[in-house]
Amino acid sequence: MFASRVHHFVLCSLALASLVACGPSTDGKPPAGAGGPPPAEVNVMVVAAGPVDLTTDLSGRLQAVRTAQVRARVEGVVDKILFKEGADIKAGTPLFQIDPRAYRASAEAARADAVAAEQTLQRYQALLEARGVSQQEFEAAQARAKQAKATLAKASIDFENAMVAAPISGRVGHALVTEGALVGRGDVTPLVNIDQMDPIYVNFSQSENELFNLRQAIKQGKVQAGDSLKVQLLLPDGSVYGQPGKLLLSEQTVDVNTGNVFLRAEFANPQRDLLPGSFVRVRISQARMDQAITVPQRAVQMNSNGAYVLAVNDENKVAPVPIQIGPMSGDKWVVTGGLAEGTRIVVDGVQKAKPGSTVKPVDPAVSAAAPAASAAAFAAIAAPSASAASQPASAASKPASAASH
Repeated sequence: MFASRVHHFVLCSLALASLVACGPSTDGKPPAGAGGPPPAEVNVMVVAAGPVDLTTDLSGRLQAVRTAQVRARVEGVVDKILFKEGADIKAGTPLFQIDPRAYRASAEAARADAVAAEQTLQRYQALLEARGVSQQEFEAAQARAKQAKATLAKASIDFENAMVAAPISGRVGHALVTEGALVGRGDVTPLVNIDQMDPIYVNFSQSENELFNLRQAIKQGKVQAGDSLKVQLLLPDGSVYGQPGKLLLSEQTVDVNTGNVFLRAEFANPQRDLLPGSFVRVRISQARMDQAITVPQRAVQMNSNGAYVLAVNDENKVAPVPIQIGPMSGDKWVVTGGLAEGTRIVVDGVQKAKPGSTVKPVDPAVSAAAPAASAAAFAAIAAPSASAASQPASAASKPASAASH
């Protein structure tokens, strides 16, 4: 029994020694093979100067090129609604049928009166030559014939207006009345609205002070006059509308109530994606600079001292660089000072790039070009190999052909 106790004690001692060996070292040094977290990966860009279009983003509102509020021109009860709400229709498409019976009867009676008056006039014409009627009676017959024709024309128009047709092409809205409704009595009754949406207008305004400062900068030679007819539309998600616009109107007077100048642009809207009444952002190009540095808006940070960007040096360490920013160029800031060409700045992953930390810079432009260059090189190498492989095969086929002969 004593031997077994000694054997058990030895086993426990060996187990305790192995646990102590596997535990952390007491000298405060990390175990071999351990290290800190890898550097954060961030997207960078190399700053370069180039020609820049200076743009201004303004708030605007969409408006249909033509809007027609269809109204009842005659009094009556709506018999039928002949259109599908929300459909695109052509001018002249029937929309509503108002009970036409009374107007048809009036038109037929007026036509009969006109025929009778014309016959009377012709008979009086023959009697006048035979001196059977006086000149006064003949002129009265002429007046009655003209009056009958006018009455017929009015009755025919009323009969035609009982069928309400679309005055313009466009998209028809919802019906403002239903079958059985009495329309046209007293005030003229609105029936439906039609909007012509292709093309579509966008109305916006710009501060007179902004225009004055722009004109002064152009006079002083700081910027050049840009293509003011180039207009872009920004959608609610910030993307640019696919169809280019053109500036139609820039009023020469300032609104005394707002101090703004009214402008209007026109955009193609073939898919009817733009709806009248919607609020949008308009980007208009008004000036140009031959050489300027631009950086994406998301790369510029702000603090109490102003704007700055995060630069990455040759050792991949991050350092803040204060900059001076000027006007916008699309979704980029124009940098007027503090940033030199060739500097690498952080564009995406700013939250991970702390000043003084080491990062792993990735240039998206270089990364996208590398696979394409590799594929082209591989294709260039593979083409001669395939050609060389095809030559022995063709050579081997020739002896076989000769042997068959």
